[in-house]
Amino acid sequence: MKVVYLEHPHSLSQNECNPAVAALGFFDGIHLGHQKVIQSALKKAKELNIETAVMTLDPHPSVVLRRTVQHVRYITPLSEKIKLLTALGVDILYVVKFDLEFAGLVPQDFIDLYIIRLNIKHVVAGFDYSYGRLGKGTMETLPFHSRNQFGYNVIEKYTTNNHKVSSTFIREQLQTGNVGDLPQTLGRYYVIRGTVGHGDKRGRTIGFPTANIELSDEYVIPRTGVYAVRLFVKGHWHLGVCNIGYKPTFYERKEERLPSIEVHLFDFDEFIYDEHVIVEWHCLIREEKKFSGIDTLIAQIQKDKQTAIDYFEKNTPNTCFLTRKDVCY
Repeated sequence: MKVVYLEHPHSLSQNECNPAVAALGFFDGIHLGHQKVIQSALKKAKELNIETAVMTLDPHPSVVLRRTVQHVRYITPLSEKIKLLTALGVDILYVVKFDLEFAGLVPQDFIDLYIIRLNIKHVVAGFDYSYGRLGKGTMETLPFHSRNQFGYNVIEKYTTNNHKVSSTFIREQLQTGNVGDLPQTLGRYYVIRGTVGHGDKRGRTIGFPTANIELSDEYVIPRTGVYAVRLFVKGHWHLGVCNIGYKPTFYERKEERLPSIEVHLFDFDEFIYDEHVIVEWHCLIREEKKFSGIDTLIAQIQKDKQTAIDYFEKNTPNTCFLTRKDVCY
């Protein structure tokens, strides 16, 4: 997939761009609703025998428009989004830098510069997609702004269990630790990527060595607690149990600290410090809590490990996108 980074005002002309069908949206998560938009674009592009493009923004508009927001954590940071869109078969990803100048574009100027001038022949977007200053451009105004230069179609709301599938809803699922239901909204299990750091090495002293995961990007972190997980390292998936939290048995919680992410793998004894890894979240086992002593903690970890083993014996992991090497690496 070709990735094209654009800043306003961009300098591309129509004859420099291959004709394409474009899916429009921020697409944080590439969830099942997003996939319907993208699959529709792929289908239309095949009909027209042209390329498929996706247009997204970076950073999230709230970082620019809400001055109190310093940065945003993402379900799929841009690096993750690129991997998933590649796996879906998208040909071109336009990444538009979102700044105040771009945010101030009136709807017609957005269409002229970022659709017509990029040689987009057909647009696909969700029913609630908006464009231009203050979001005044909508899918209802698109026919007027198109100047009859391209076609379009609108994808209606996608729901599961009477919930609209949205990035906001998925964030809520992560914030409550409800990772087990995410395949119904994401279409896959939630993953984060990082490298294995050295941590404080306390786990090995109590018989449960852990891989301390240092995030490689601004991922949304699930709520604190103990989870059944899989870890992808050195080309293979391994079963394990993960603690996200502040280790209250050993430390006083400090709100400004990010929680640690520590994975204990079953039947595993390899040197993996500094290795790139993927953590795949399957099931919340329990909340994080403070224990009265080391012996009590060890007994609970053993129970957690057995709970995770029992879970995986009953549930065969389905990685969906992540079976592809271009997504795993």
